[in-house]
Amino acid sequence: MGIFGRKRRTEGGSAGRHGAPEADDTIEDEAYDEEEGLSDVSDGPFDVADFEDDGVPRIDLGSVKVPVPDGSQVQVEMDPETGGVRAVHVVTEQGQITVSAYAAPRSGGLWREVSTELAEQLRADGAKVNIGRGVWGLEISAIVGDVSLRFVGIDRPRWMLRGVIAGPQSEAAGAVEVLRDIVRRTIVDRGDAPMPVRTPLTITLPEAVAEHIAAQQQQG
Repeated sequence: MGIFGRKRRTEGGSAGRHGAPEADDTIEDEAYDEEEGLSDVSDGPFDVADFEDDGVPRIDLGSVKVPVPDGSQVQVEMDPETGGVRAVHVVTEQGQITVSAYAAPRSGGLWREVSTELAEQLRADGAKVNIGRGVWGLEISAIVGDVSLRFVGIDRPRWMLRGVIAGPQSEAAGAVEVLRDIVRRTIVDRGDAPMPVRTPLTITLPEAVAEHIAAQQQQG
């Protein structure tokens, strides 16, 4: 499932104002604050330029530094066509978490566009979609078969961070807080190079992880 789909606003429905989305499959303007653009930076996620070391263990993926909770595992998804890294997942008891960063306008607002497209794409895939407001603004939850999904997005100057957790429906209640906690403590290194809006920020692996994957590939 791609992050970006067709651009078409949906009409009708309502949205909750708290962490648990209401049963609704549309996005209205009321789901956003009137002046919503960039979310509050005081509680994370953080830009690398503004971050002070807090001692939290993180895996350094170049563009993002993602916390790895005790008892969780890190899985690397490779792109078989390019040989590069497609995504890095943090696997917890509540589900698999993926955090991705993208180039964005200085003024923010990219998550508003992306969330509309994402909800539409999920519905097209047959998912039951619920929409509401959470810590940073709009959140999307969806059920696809036996899998529960929750998406959050955060706009900052020049980058947008998206987090998603996928897990069993029985863990959905606790999964959202696990996702929010990891996203909240993630650090983004956008870099200074100009790039088109929506460009995924490059993921690089720590040397030890890259060597381990290379060795596995050589073996089979």
